[in-house]
Amino acid sequence: MDVTFGLVVFAILAVVALVLVAKTLYTVRTATAGVVERFGKFNRIVQPGLHTLVPFGERVFFVDLQVKQAQFQVETKTKDNVFVQIPVSVQYQILPDKIYDAFYKLSAPQKQIESFVFNSILGHVPKLTLDETFDQQSGISVAVKAELDAIMTGYGFNISTALVTDIIPDSKVKDAMNDINAAQRAQVAAQARGEAEKILKVKQAEAEAESKALQGKGIAAERQAIIDGLRASIENFRESVPGATAEDVMALVLLTQYFDTLKDIGTKGGNNTIFLPNNPGAANEFMVQILAGLRGSMNSGASGGGMGLPVVAPPAPPPPPKS
Repeated sequence: MDVTFGLVVFAILAVVALVLVAKTLYTVRTATAGVVERFGKFNRIVQPGLHTLVPFGERVFFVDLQVKQAQFQVETKTKDNVFVQIPVSVQYQILPDKIYDAFYKLSAPQKQIESFVFNSILGHVPKLTLDETFDQQSGISVAVKAELDAIMTGYGFNISTALVTDIIPDSKVKDAMNDINAAQRAQVAAQARGEAEKILKVKQAEAEAESKALQGKGIAAERQAIIDGLRASIENFRESVPGATAEDVMALVLLTQYFDTLKDIGTKGGNNTIFLPNNPGAANEFMVQILAGLRGSMNSGASGGGMGLPVVAPPAPPPPPKS
């Protein structure tokens, strides 16, 4: 009986010892701090490692020192009466030297941060138009972070970042903005195409003008070569045939060219029908007409500084018939 009673007492003492050890020893993890209260009153802050408590007199509360992130969705109206949704992402952590303030001054730090974020956004965006809000998105982020830092530092929190991740207007407003952007881009594209067509036409006109100028120079050089050749032929013919005049030579040359032209017309296909007189005096009439036209062109050319061919005097009229 005494042995049994001793075993029971030993077991009770062992359980009590285990409970005391469990109540006395505890560990604090890395990136965590411990707030120890003794009989409900703050006593000390402990760092990571193994620690002891006064059994049944002290309690420990763990405080996470890691960076946390909170995301909020703020709805507000811009200066030009456009409702927008503004997602805000805030990263914050407890300052190691202000664990007491962070633990005791705020019961729900994320709710407090959300309230300050709403207050900051609603104090900035309604003063800006929609376009200005997009342009100053980074400036709004800086302003939100500065205001949160100034307020939350007093509660033991450090605001690492406060980012305005997006600005989301109403879907109808977004569609209208896309339509305006598309119209502006289409206008710019049309202007670019117009400028390109203008440049192309100008270049074509310049090329055509240059081509015409070169063509004119070529025709002038060709005519000058023909004139020089005719002049040399006339001089050689007059030297070879005594008594031949310049008019005789020109008549022979023009008549020969006339018959060569008729030959070309007859041998080439696709020509229209040409009616020619076939009487024996037709050739002489043709020659007289060609010479008359040549004299008129040469006379006008001589008065205007033209081809430079010698002007041949017209033949004397035939004597009147004898009675």
